[in-house]
Amino acid sequence: MTDLVVDSWAWIEYLEGSELGGKVRDVMMDERNKLHTHIVSIAEIISKEKRRNKDPEIAWKAITNLTHILPMDESDSKAVGLLHAELKSKKKNLGLADSFVLYAARKIGGRVLTGDPDFRGISDVMLLQ
Repeated sequence: MTDLVVDSWAWIEYLEGSELGGKVRDVMMDERNKLHTHIVSIAEIISKEKRRNKDPEIAWKAITNLTHILPMDESDSKAVGLLHAELKSKKKNLGLADSFVLYAARKIGGRVLTGDPDFRGISDVMLLQ
């Protein structure tokens, strides 16, 4: 069983039904994968869907029905801040939310499911193209 943390990029493509979203769907439907979504990603996805005049309730239902939600606490926030500072020196465009997702994947011994090029070259990432 592979634990995968589905990042915002993957969710947006999935919800859009794009070609890359089809690849996301295929990975998500593989029963060998256990799916997770970080709580910070939910806010990012809901905001994006609302700004695109999409129904955020559809995203909410998909996320909560298909994945386990990963919470965070104050020690996670500290660790993410340190990880973000370390990665930012090499990856200028890697956002703080991306660091939460990467940290969560590492914490559970899993990988990030994404196609976001900002993750290129980082271990613990399944980069779809």
